[in-house]
Amino acid sequence: MSLMFNGIGASRGIAIGAVHLLQRDRIEIVEVAIPKSRLEAEVARFECAVATSRGELQGTLERVKDNCPEDIRSFIETHLLMLADPALGERPAEMIREQRCNAEWALKQQRDALVKVFESMDDPYLRTRRDDVDHVVQSILRALHQIDVEDGAAEGAEAALPDWRGKIVIADELTPADTVLMQHQGVAGFATESGGQLSHTAILARSLGIPAVLGVHSLRRYLRQGEEVVIDGKAGMLLASPSEDAVTHYRRRQRELKKRQKALARLRDAPSVTLCGEPITLQANIEVEEDIRALRRSRAAGVGLYRTEFMYMNRSVPPDEDEHYKTYLRVVRALKGAPLTIRTVDLGADKETGQERGPLAHNPALGLRGIRRCLSEPAMFIPQLRAILRAAAKGPVNLMFPMITSINEVHQSLALVEQIRGDLRRERLKFGDDTALRIGGMIEVPAAAVCADEFADALDFLSIGTNDLIQYTLAIDRVDDQVNYLYDPLHPAVLQLIRDTIRAGERAGIPVSLCGEMAAEPRYVRLLLALGLRNFSMPPNLLLEIKSAVNATRLDTLTGHAEAVLTCNNPQVQQELLDALNALVDDEAAGEGGEATGKGAINTAG
Repeated sequence: MSLMFNGIGASRGIAIGAVHLLQRDRIEIVEVAIPKSRLEAEVARFECAVATSRGELQGTLERVKDNCPEDIRSFIETHLLMLADPALGERPAEMIREQRCNAEWALKQQRDALVKVFESMDDPYLRTRRDDVDHVVQSILRALHQIDVEDGAAEGAEAALPDWRGKIVIADELTPADTVLMQHQGVAGFATESGGQLSHTAILARSLGIPAVLGVHSLRRYLRQGEEVVIDGKAGMLLASPSEDAVTHYRRRQRELKKRQKALARLRDAPSVTLCGEPITLQANIEVEEDIRALRRSRAAGVGLYRTEFMYMNRSVPPDEDEHYKTYLRVVRALKGAPLTIRTVDLGADKETGQERGPLAHNPALGLRGIRRCLSEPAMFIPQLRAILRAAAKGPVNLMFPMITSINEVHQSLALVEQIRGDLRRERLKFGDDTALRIGGMIEVPAAAVCADEFADALDFLSIGTNDLIQYTLAIDRVDDQVNYLYDPLHPAVLQLIRDTIRAGERAGIPVSLCGEMAAEPRYVRLLLALGLRNFSMPPNLLLEIKSAVNATRLDTLTGHAEAVLTCNNPQVQQELLDALNALVDDEAAGEGGEATGKGAINTAG
């Protein structure tokens, strides 16, 4: 009998194969008192485990070095850097001596302290960076356990490669190193009991093209080693013991998806323009410099959102002006004339920069974050602003303020920019003046969307951050398992706020972009176009999908149908209306010849 399991669709694609159960449960940790005479031996045991863990990661890099892109290797290198960081590589050893406890207990205490910092952050992407701490800690714990088993030094670096070729790997969780090895071994797909869309494992799966479903609780209880299963990474579904008809259906879908990917590849150099000739700007969201390679592969028109929070992570003091400037300058040069929109740092109410700022907020989402934090900490904010202004003298750079809620915050920020321009002028340093540097703001809270006209009059552009806008409008945390089913981009209130913001931009004559996850979902493209959106920014690996939808759309077809979606208050009927709208547009594109139009459209019907 077939069983269906639902989870989080982390990476699109269909995978069919035999189950490989990866048994890697967390090691139970108990506190053990260590006699003073054995403390140095316990420290040596810990250091040996760290070295073993490092050797395993370096061994993984060595195995995949010939066919692993640099941006993928960086995930493993991140874990190697964490092993070399005193916070994990040295501090537990000090705690062993101070508390006279076993290595496992010292490591657990340090892990808990680090995770507390990450969990207090409001940004969902940054919050999931706690996964990296867990992965590294679990690697050291396994090495400690292996040392006990062997009663000596472990030899992890030369461990045999697992036989995962063509298999569906099922695990509690997977590390980035596991994910890279799976691609190297030719794994068909994977599913985990924990994890989310923003974890490193999910990001890697999408980048490597491995179908994946995450967050399927207690999955390993119900599956047997070698049992045939199907994974639908888009639907977030796993089907165990499928019938012959089901297997035939999903194999047909596999063939269709491969054909689709080949067709999308032909769109790389095609313009992004609707069937009626309206140009649409498609830019990319990036986090680190390695993302620029993916941006180039997709031929994005530039960077619509450059998150800078990564520069503040895992350090005791924030980056200085020189570090900011050098980082931005490398990105400006790599983009070769394409625009770069830098969002100033958007950290939550926490202590991740190591500055003493009092107790953590009870609710970081409503605490000192975004532009309100930047304005309250000019010592952190000014060096970044100076660096952005200086980088704007070297290429097309835009400055964007996060989480604006009142026009007073905008006026304060603009006044600070003018003050810094005066300082740079007196110091005879080149910078982007008001003709070279465009300044915008993120519309992420309902208050900002309602007052969008005020912001549009004061700024050069607006960017809608739908991830936060949706959760603030609906009062739900989208990474909370108990309420994330309420996270609804099609809620009428959300759609009206998006439309009102776009119209405010039109009235002021400034561009409005959308850089949340809605911009990367093909199902929403036509609806957003109907609401007036003409500028999208998304993860670079999803850009061609969006271009395909844009190029197969005639705007006048959307009239009326989008209004019906916007005003519908029945979620099921609303989904049906959206599906009908997309089907209508696809049928019309097919009738006009799809690719034969010469505009790079692909027939997406069916």
